[in-house]
Amino acid sequence: NQPYKHGFEGISSSSACHTEDKGVKWTTKRSFEMKYIVEIHAAEGGDDSKLFVKDLAQAYLKLSGRKGWTARIVLDVSGRIQIEIEGSDLAQLMNEPGGHRLQRTPPTERKGRTHTSTVTVAVIDLDKYVKPDYSVINPKDLRVEWFSGSGAGGQNRNKVKNCCRLTHIPSNITKSAQTRSRETSYKEAVAALIEHLTSVSKYNAVIAINVVRSRQMGSGMRGDKIRTYRFQDDRTTDHKTGKVARTSDVMN
Repeated sequence: NQPYKHGFEGISSSSACHTEDKGVKWTTKRSFEMKYIVEIHAAEGGDDSKLFVKDLAQAYLKLSGRKGWTARIVLDVSGRIQIEIEGSDLAQLMNEPGGHRLQRTPPTERKGRTHTSTVTVAVIDLDKYVKPDYSVINPKDLRVEWFSGSGAGGQNRNKVKNCCRLTHIPSNITKSAQTRSRETSYKEAVAALIEHLTSVSKYNAVIAINVVRSRQMGSGMRGDKIRTYRFQDDRTTDHKTGKVARTSDVMN
């Protein structure tokens, strides 16, 4: 195959209007501002796999610069890097998830032997997991019940219905508050409900992201790959599109 000259732009593009991630449909034509997290993990290959995590991260940063995207590293620990990328038309990055296999002579190799290593990549579209803003709850979503308090407090507390029970109808989550005034009880119940809804929302978003990340990254084994980088002959093959590019172009 004739090598493509434009690195990621050439090797990862295809005529398809969307890609499939094991049941998840990713739209590839969106013109508004988007925010993605690109996460790269070392897999098989030891130290060279960890080195390639950094090399591939730099390639994504360079790609972002050419595309006019805003990119920054938000996590960099041993063998794992996360890059936050913002811009329009980020959908090209949805071709990156999976195993990336590299074949090269590592900088640490003294005998000149070629090693085969892998890293895994996940790309998370954060727009899909935007947590609802529960700082203001629509009153139509609430069922309000008033009841009299229990325990110490005299006849007023035990007979007058100043205590509030709120049910968030969409989620069926209920919170209550017992005070001497309806206004205070209502405010405290709303605050407790907002705190609970926000906590549940964050938890559900984390679970959903972890599921997508696990599906995208695959096993990390050498045979589980979407792209192979052969540094010794300056050739990179994308196994999704069948396209070939110069490794030096892809990494720069």
